[in-house]
Amino acid sequence: MSKTLNKETHFGFETINEKEKAGRVQGVFNSVASKYDVMNDVMSLGVHRIWKDMMMDWLAPRSDQKLLDVAGGTGDIAFRFLKRSGFGHATVLDLTSSMLTEGQNRAEAEQMVNQIDWVVGDAMHLPFEDNVFDVYTISFGIRNVTRPQEALEEAYRVLKPGGRIMVLEFSQIPVPLGQWFYDRYSFNFIPKMGEIITNDRHSYQYLVESIRKFPDQETFLGMIKSAGFENAKYRNLSLGIACLHSGWKI
Repeated sequence: MSKTLNKETHFGFETINEKEKAGRVQGVFNSVASKYDVMNDVMSLGVHRIWKDMMMDWLAPRSDQKLLDVAGGTGDIAFRFLKRSGFGHATVLDLTSSMLTEGQNRAEAEQMVNQIDWVVGDAMHLPFEDNVFDVYTISFGIRNVTRPQEALEEAYRVLKPGGRIMVLEFSQIPVPLGQWFYDRYSFNFIPKMGEIITNDRHSYQYLVESIRKFPDQETFLGMIKSAGFENAKYRNLSLGIACLHSGWKI
């Protein structure tokens, strides 16, 4: 028991006790919630919108499917999914209630009020029965989970047989020179913009560092397979700055 309680993890480049991470992640997103969507546009120069559309292209939502979007925050993925599916249902789950509040205040939420549920919850302990959802998505969120492997196992549990997981996350550029230039941009530009726009440099310093601590494409693919998913594969986006991973519960 003591070993479990004293297990360490990372919070950006800082080493902390595992039991501290969820609270510190909540602190980050409570701080930036009101400017989160604006900062996504600034950080990615608007490219995150293209990545999310590419996610929907590969996912190809169908009518009547039930989506669980974990770390769904302000609803970007859920809104896209419902627009593509024509008629379906989305459950947006996030650890931070202020992020969900921002999503509920968006115009799309009012238009789709009967198709979306907003749930505060933990990716490692989903408050749902087995075999409930057709699709599980998590976008730019799994690197903030204390134990990502457990989150993937929970995804497998709540998906129906034949269900699909899709993960959109920042990743690693396989060309060293490209990664070097991207690092210079990330560490010098993003925290500064966080300071200007949200008055919170520290949170965006953490977010940049958390990207560097996240497993590379092949390692994360192995984690998805270890959770039980089959036909797992990935696609690099923008040379590997971001990556889409896909897998099926067969």
